[in-house]
Amino acid sequence: MDFYKLIAERYSVRKFTNEHLPKDIVDKILEAGHLAPTGCNNQPQRILVLNTDEAIEKLKNCTRCHFDAPTAMLVCYNKDECWTRKYDGKTCGVADASIVTTHMMLGAYSLGVGSTWVMHFDPKKMRDAFEIPENVEPVALLVMGYPAEDATPADFHNQFRPIDEVIFYDKF
Repeated sequence: MDFYKLIAERYSVRKFTNEHLPKDIVDKILEAGHLAPTGCNNQPQRILVLNTDEAIEKLKNCTRCHFDAPTAMLVCYNKDECWTRKYDGKTCGVADASIVTTHMMLGAYSLGVGSTWVMHFDPKKMRDAFEIPENVEPVALLVMGYPAEDATPADFHNQFRPIDEVIFYDKF
C-alpha cells in the first residue's frame, strides 16, 4: 500500500468484531514495532500483548477506553535502558515507545487491522493487573482488532487546522 494513502485512510477504530487476532498477524504487527528507530538504538520498548479473553477482561478494569477490542498491546519502555541527554537528564523513553506504537498502528492498518491509540488508562491498575515491574513505564495502549462492518471514523477525523497554524520556519 502506498504510504500516503495508508496515512490518509487510517482512522481510530472504536468498533470491532469479537475475533482475536491470529498469531501470524500479531507477529507482523510486532515486527513493525521492532523495526522502529529508538534513541541510540537502545530498544528500551517492552510490549505486552493482550490477546485472550482473560487478558482483555483484566484490561477492562484498567481503562474505560477499551472499545471492546479483542486484542490490545500495551507499549512500555524500560527506564534503565533509555538513552539519556547528559545536559538535562531527559530520556527518550516516551518518544521511543511512541515511535514503536506508531509503527505498529500503521503496520496493523496495512494488514486490515483497526486500532485506536489510548492514553487514558490507570498505570497503577495496569501494573497490578499485569505484574509490570517498576522499571518498566507504560506509555500507550493500542486496542485493536478487525473493524466491525459498521465502524466509521469519528466525525472530526478529517478536520485539520490550516497548515500555516502548525508549521513554522526559522522562528515561532
